[in-house]
Amino acid sequence: MIRRLILSIGLLATTLSAAPKGPPNIVFFFCDDLAYQAISAYGDDRKLLETPGLDRLAKEGMRFDRCLVTNSICGPMRAVIQTGKYSHLNGFYNNSNSTFDGSQQTFPKLLQKSGYSTAVIGKWHLMSDPQGYDYWHILPGQGIYYNPPMIDNGKEVKHQGYTTDIISDITLEWLKNRDKTKPFMLMTQHKAPHREWAPALRHLGWDKDRVYPEPPTLFDDYAGRSKAVSDHDMGIDRTFTDRDAKLVPPPNMTEEQLAQWNAYYEPRNQKYREANLTGKDLVKWRYQRYMHDYLATVKSVDEAMTKLLDYLDQEGLSENTVVILSSDQGFYLGEHGWFDKRWIFEESLRTPLMVRWPGVTKAGRTDNHIVSLLDMAQTFLDIAGVPQPADMQGHSLVPLFKGEAPAEWRKSLYYHYYEFPVPHRVRPHYGVITDRYKLVHYYTPDVDDWELMDRQADPLEVKSFYNDPAYADTVKELKAELSRLQTEVKETLPPPRFTHGNKAFEGEPEPPAPAKGKGKGKKKKAQAE
Repeated sequence: MIRRLILSIGLLATTLSAAPKGPPNIVFFFCDDLAYQAISAYGDDRKLLETPGLDRLAKEGMRFDRCLVTNSICGPMRAVIQTGKYSHLNGFYNNSNSTFDGSQQTFPKLLQKSGYSTAVIGKWHLMSDPQGYDYWHILPGQGIYYNPPMIDNGKEVKHQGYTTDIISDITLEWLKNRDKTKPFMLMTQHKAPHREWAPALRHLGWDKDRVYPEPPTLFDDYAGRSKAVSDHDMGIDRTFTDRDAKLVPPPNMTEEQLAQWNAYYEPRNQKYREANLTGKDLVKWRYQRYMHDYLATVKSVDEAMTKLLDYLDQEGLSENTVVILSSDQGFYLGEHGWFDKRWIFEESLRTPLMVRWPGVTKAGRTDNHIVSLLDMAQTFLDIAGVPQPADMQGHSLVPLFKGEAPAEWRKSLYYHYYEFPVPHRVRPHYGVITDRYKLVHYYTPDVDDWELMDRQADPLEVKSFYNDPAYADTVKELKAELSRLQTEVKETLPPPRFTHGNKAFEGEPEPPAPAKGKGKGKKKKAQAE
């Protein structure tokens, strides 16, 4: 009898331990302009920064090495994530004059209908109020780094402190007070490390005036390239403002904050002024200042990830929570002499993507398939067991999370960037990307050029092979693939003229300001960056 009772208890314990845990929770930890080169798990040759918090996802989960974007700019990629559709179908082309139509189908609405508790906290940047979220607490427009105003479910509120810390604290507070009867999908979205890269006060001088290795293309002269590549306005040599260089402080600081800020920067700024630098010496100085500041903002993001993962561990949530890290696109850390993004070139096209899903993703694994932020909506739905709408244009990454290699996985991806000429005079361009090649077409009234990049022959992407006779067959094949992809994604060229968002393109009149909605979240216009 006693033996039978012991066996019954053992069987009950086994049954309970094997019982379904319910749908997984989802945390999407999203940054703005986070370069994969700044994450130590990606192993940049310059060894710019150690990021133990972010690296935990790669060590405890998996790292994707070819996650690509479809339109390398902040707002449009956020719209792509919400809808699982390219910019030309979701209607949000650029940061200049686009407003997101929140009435359309989005993944959070579908999760909400299936019983998930949904929240978005931090940077939204879609110029209309979030829909499909039970809770939203967002920065208006771009937001600012110090003492930011925010919008809490439609109500304007003010916060005191550093924005990354504030977003992190609100995130943890929501997790503590969420509806614990439901699975949750939480988007915690940081402003950092967006321009002007204003560090937290605790990180001023964090690198002890380290001299950073320069990228080999810091002084790229764009020789033999299209005018579209050389005639830009996003170079460290020509576009770096006094605020970028911290010769003036960021806005909205308190007197106490400003005093700490100036105590660090002013002695160094005085030495800079006395040196009266010009030419390459000036570029070198700006690059060093840029690295100190940009990487310092990443340090605060890394700390926020550590706090989040520690909380999930402490509350016993980690085992049934999928944590995904990404950014709206990559970013230039001096490569080609640039900061910012926009281009089809590797540093802006490729964005970090790391995933931890205990029991599903194998710890320490890497994946080289061509994946995209276009895939995120369907991935979230698949994780939750919610049907994926047929009109979404990506693919669920869940099979890749499991270590499977679908035979029909994409071999190429379509790309299209629209915003021109402000703020950085990057020509609109579209192209096709494969594992090795990029074929791109720049199109404006003054530029009608094609370029071909071969990452195998030229990993730094400083040369075009388009007119090389040895690549004639490759160009022909890629143009055919480009045409096929445009048909597949339902892109009709030329795109609507209004998508370029300014009067300087094709002689258009100045576009009207984005329409104001009912919510207070629309009162502050987003900056073009």
